[in-house]
Amino acid sequence: MASSPPNGKPRAESLDRGMLPQLLGYGLRRAQSAVFADFAGTFARAGEALTPGEFGLLVLVERNKGLSQMALARALAIDRSTLVPILNRLQARGFLMRHASPTDGRTHALALTPAGEKALAKFARLVKAHEKRITAGLSAAETRTLIELLEKVRGAAGSL
Repeated sequence: MASSPPNGKPRAESLDRGMLPQLLGYGLRRAQSAVFADFAGTFARAGEALTPGEFGLLVLVERNKGLSQMALARALAIDRSTLVPILNRLQARGFLMRHASPTDGRTHALALTPAGEKALAKFARLVKAHEKRITAGLSAAETRTLIELLEKVRGAAGSL
């Protein structure tokens, strides 16, 4: 066991983590925390505030013209009550608009505003820089393999 610093509390890097480092879920969670922290830092340094989930939502809306709120909630694997406040925030920022669906008057179709399209282009540049930084220790082939393996894990776990 490593020695403790003067305050008597063990350093995080010297903790005995037992079986945790051998657990895939533990490794994924630690990696996710680090990746999300880098994402947040990337956006903060650019004077922007956006979460990875909001970025993904904007990409899905941009790539799927007229996407309904329900289809978006399913694609993001979240319930509608979680989605609506996110849509409200993005709409208040001028990135997103809702309009009546041309095929079903009971639903809203989503679209990016011109400001949302411009913002998404900037956000995509920031995300590409973030991705380059977090994959710096991997080759392109390793990055592709990691993504493929993560998809296999997601599929085995039964997620959408």
